[in-house]
Amino acid sequence: MNNLGDWIRRNAEWAGGRTALGLGGERYTYRQMDRAVTLRRNLLVQGLGAEPGDRIAFLGFNACEVPLLLFACARAGCVFMPLNNRLAAPELRAIVAHSEARFLCVEREFAPVAAEIQQALPKLRCLNLETDYPSLLASTDAHENDDVGTLDDPALLIYTSGTTGQPKGVLHTQRALFYNALNAIHAQETSAGDHVLSVLPLFHSGGLNIQTSPAFYAGARVSLLRRFDAGETLKAIDTLRPTMFLAVPAVIQALVDHPRWTDTDLSCLRMVGTGSSTVPDALLNAWHDRAVPATQIYGLTESAPTAICLPIADAQAKLGSAGKPAMHCEARIVDDDGRIVEGSEPGEIQLRGPNLLTAYFKEPELTASAFDGGWFRTGDIGHRDADGFYSIDDRKKDVIISGGENIYPAEIENILADMPELAEYAVVGAPSERWGQAPVACVVLREGASLDERQLLARFDGLLARYKHPRSVLFLSALPRNAMGKVLKYQLRERLGEAGK
Repeated sequence: MNNLGDWIRRNAEWAGGRTALGLGGERYTYRQMDRAVTLRRNLLVQGLGAEPGDRIAFLGFNACEVPLLLFACARAGCVFMPLNNRLAAPELRAIVAHSEARFLCVEREFAPVAAEIQQALPKLRCLNLETDYPSLLASTDAHENDDVGTLDDPALLIYTSGTTGQPKGVLHTQRALFYNALNAIHAQETSAGDHVLSVLPLFHSGGLNIQTSPAFYAGARVSLLRRFDAGETLKAIDTLRPTMFLAVPAVIQALVDHPRWTDTDLSCLRMVGTGSSTVPDALLNAWHDRAVPATQIYGLTESAPTAICLPIADAQAKLGSAGKPAMHCEARIVDDDGRIVEGSEPGEIQLRGPNLLTAYFKEPELTASAFDGGWFRTGDIGHRDADGFYSIDDRKKDVIISGGENIYPAEIENILADMPELAEYAVVGAPSERWGQAPVACVVLREGASLDERQLLARFDGLLARYKHPRSVLFLSALPRNAMGKVLKYQLRERLGEAGK
């Protein structure tokens, strides 16, 4: 295998008539997908003059064009850069400027934003996928050409979602994506007979690389939805009959809350993957109660992201666990002094393996500080049980230190998850003169629900040590979230900090 584009070429040779990719009425067999990738590779190199290492950005919703461009870039030695379509124009402009992207492929809905970006960056060439793109492809030679891309070339540049503030450009090589695919396929037991339903945004590492891109290595089928909608997702499960599905906690909650949930036939699903943040037991059991194993996949954009995974066979016996290190990834837990933690004591999870990032783009000092002798510092706190299964306790920066005691918000959030009146919830530390920090429950009530602060706080009695109880409750109309549904806790902390001034 010379580059990731060979995944499509070899599957086209092996079983070219097998369905590879689809969205709505758009369908590709592996043979058709191979031709479409070749066409885009030739357009990049011959038609547009793209050179190895050039960043090719994409701005739009989920589309077949995303995997087609990813594999075309791999063959051309270019770097694919999917952009977060939820960002404002100034944010996108800053990212494109920092990346020095040469081309921006944009869907019609985002053409005004692209025009604004191009005005500020005149060297950037924008290609409208509805107006410019079809004629360019029509005039492009579809014959095979020698690929220049290799597994050692940079392949994917994703700017982190910014849960802690300023986004960073995470750069992966083709080799890292190859090993991520091996990790994901092994952990989720993916085969050519599988059918992945992909509804999470493909501009995020999880949506693109936990099930979607690895499926093409396995020769499986991928069906996309333009964007997540609970009703449309349940309808797609009913009609398309996928075998695999990936859902973050916010997506699972929306599905469970939808009127069609109980009537949707889920028997086609052999597994559901979840992760992205701590997952309450109640959301995992929502699948188990319907006879669908729900497994966790732990990782970060920096790990491509598959790093620690819960075997499907252990989904219920090890409920809540993130699992064991993936086939081509090592993990360890260290204390604040960098010493390896033995037993079940909590500490920072560190990762090592060929799936890890090459660098934070144009940030050599940040890249160097992210590693500890070859081990990547995740910033996540976890522990390991006697059987070697890892559990994620919280983000290191989210741990609340109150009166000298460490409080993990996930413990409190797991109790909030069982309160039927709450639609959303998160726990953060607020400044406290007496304790240094004090846990605060930030919650959103369901429509029509009634629950006051006193009633909510009383429900922790007998369930958690008293020092772990929230000291107060902040009622909100909505929690700030990124595109993958992760709560932006730094914004909540800023709000609580300002309130205390």
